[in-house]
Formats: sequence, structure tokens, C-alpha cells
Amino acid sequence: MRNTYETQTESGTETESGTAVAGSAPVRFDTKVAVLLRDDLESWQRLNVTAFLVSGLGTAVPEVIGEPYEDADSTAYLPMLRQPVLVFEGAKETMAAAHARALSRSLTTAVFTADLFGTGNDRDNRAAVRAVGRDALDLVGLAVYGPRNAVDKVLKGARMHP
Repeated sequence: MRNTYETQTESGTETESGTAVAGSAPVRFDTKVAVLLRDDLESWQRLNVTAFLVSGLGTAVPEVIGEPYEDADSTAYLPMLRQPVLVFEGAKETMAAAHARALSRSLTTAVFTADLFGTGNDRDNRAAVRAVGRDALDLVGLAVYGPRNAVDKVLKGARMHP
């Protein structure tokens, strides 16, 4: 079963594929937020890696953050990403190729390496990544943000996460 994402816009709701819902005009983002996970991770690791990877996008690219939320009782909630995060999976080789393509296209990129499962804080996480050369990173997760077509090319060979 394929995940379907909907995005609220000023003109209504749209699905990730751009299909209009409730009579609104389709809205198509010209950018894409994608996470690529290595296909041999445990469920808890997939969730943890995804959360860590997307957490950095708003600081590097503030325009990906939407407006704050508020319920009918005027309770305020934090803003979230303005567009869907598409999650993919692939083998270790797919991950390495996607990493190289993302860097060659100068896309906004976040990485999560296997070493980070053994650390317990941000300082040690950064030190673990810094200790390994770019081509030797044991990548288990990668987040990429950029123009839709560029991100699609980076993810060549990956499949949607089930």
C-alpha cells in the first residue's frame, strides 16, 4: 500500500501526487523533501533516523517551515514542515550513490551514520561523523531537500518505504 500525503493550502487540499481534493485546484511543490533509509534497519531505527534527519531542515532552509497551528480553542502548536516528507529505502549501495549524487548537485543534505546509534548526545554524534571521510561514511539515513527533479535524480534506484 502506497502512502498518500495531503497538504493544506489556501485554496484547499491536495494529495502528494498533486490530485485536487474537495474541488480545489492542484498545488504542486517545486521542491521535494525526501528521506532515504537503508533497508536493513530495525523499525525503531527507521523512526529515530527519520526524526533526526528532518529535524535539521528548518534551521538550514527556513522556508520549508509552514505557519504555526492553532485549534478551534485557540491553543497554539508549533509549525511543521510545509510539505510532505517522502520516505524511501534502499540497499547500502543505493545509499552511497544517492549521497554522492546529492553532494554533486549541492543539495541540502543531512546524514545519519551507523556510528550514531552508539552515541548519546549531539557533541558525540558530530564527532563520530567528523572522524570518517565522506566516501567511508557508513550511511543508514540521508535527508535531501531541493528542486523536485534534482531530488528525484538523487533517489534513482530507491523505492518508497512500505
